[in-house]
Amino acid sequence: MDKHNYVAIMAGGIGSRFWPKSRQDYPKQFLDILNTGKTLIQWTFERFSSFIPLENIYIVTSQEYIDIVKEQLPTLPAENILGEPSRKNTAPCIAYISFKLNQKDSKASLIIAPSDHIITDNIAFTKVCLEALNFVNKHKAFITLGIKPSHPNTGYGYIQHEQHSVTDNVYKVKTFTEKPNLELAKTFLSSGDFLWNAGIFVWQVKNILTAFEKYLPEMYDVFLADKDKLNTPEEQKALEHIYPLCSSISIDFGIMEKADNVYVIPSSFGWSDLGTWNSTYEHLDKDEHENAFAGDHIIPIGSLNNVVHVPNNKLVVIQGLSDYIIVDTDDVLLICKRENEQQIKEYVAEVKKNKGDKFL
Repeated sequence: MDKHNYVAIMAGGIGSRFWPKSRQDYPKQFLDILNTGKTLIQWTFERFSSFIPLENIYIVTSQEYIDIVKEQLPTLPAENILGEPSRKNTAPCIAYISFKLNQKDSKASLIIAPSDHIITDNIAFTKVCLEALNFVNKHKAFITLGIKPSHPNTGYGYIQHEQHSVTDNVYKVKTFTEKPNLELAKTFLSSGDFLWNAGIFVWQVKNILTAFEKYLPEMYDVFLADKDKLNTPEEQKALEHIYPLCSSISIDFGIMEKADNVYVIPSSFGWSDLGTWNSTYEHLDKDEHENAFAGDHIIPIGSLNNVVHVPNNKLVVIQGLSDYIIVDTDDVLLICKRENEQQIKEYVAEVKKNKGDKFL
């Protein structure tokens, strides 16, 4: 393993589209959504620990989740669990870990990855990550991993790349496109030069800091002013000063869509961002009527194509339901048409309006 290779796993989101299983105080990255015996962050940590030194794996999360991370990843050094004082999207998070690592290792190369994605082919994933690290160590470049699309998905962002590669399997990025409508997604798929944006980035730390200075100078300056306090007992106090001064912006909008040295590796490693209950449908066991189950005691009667996620100790009988999401927790039961899953955020807002934060 290369001692200059690092990974920062981002684990600060609240996963509101997985309500009521995902809650503000215990969001989806800390849950066993697929009933595998491991949580999403545990799978992500194991995936990277096979080729990144343990001491070079960092979790960037919200301060309120630090104890959960310690509990779920007991082998990770406690000082590698970084707590953000507030949620400000991905750019401040990446600026934080980049300034911190640059103080420690001027030769650092960094993978940025979400904590809650599914990857089923770890061997292929490792190979692509090592290819990306090798490329950025030779070129002043930013790599993003693009997923070869299997269908015209409207829930993902897309990356368009040049037709000819610059080296084996590395292509210059032409455009980023946010979630398209169905017709546009079909056009992207047929063109052959669009990939799904997996939100996984690779670069040398010194180069991303140069990009912050160029494209997000105000954010760069506030971190720069307190950089000497990072990796010291003053770090948390410095963050309390820095974060209120940072704008809430994604790394995609802030840097990747503006920079001219962004490249993509087209990849196939069984990826899903597991962003919605419908996305779990593809990964859960199904019965002969295409019902997808997470739960030990579920009896479907005359029911088809449902997603059912219930406690293992509870018997659940469903009759006459087709294409529903059914999620049961200790204090909330959600029954929702699968086609309406994008409205779950609206349901959460209605719960907050009528019941406060008790069930969120």
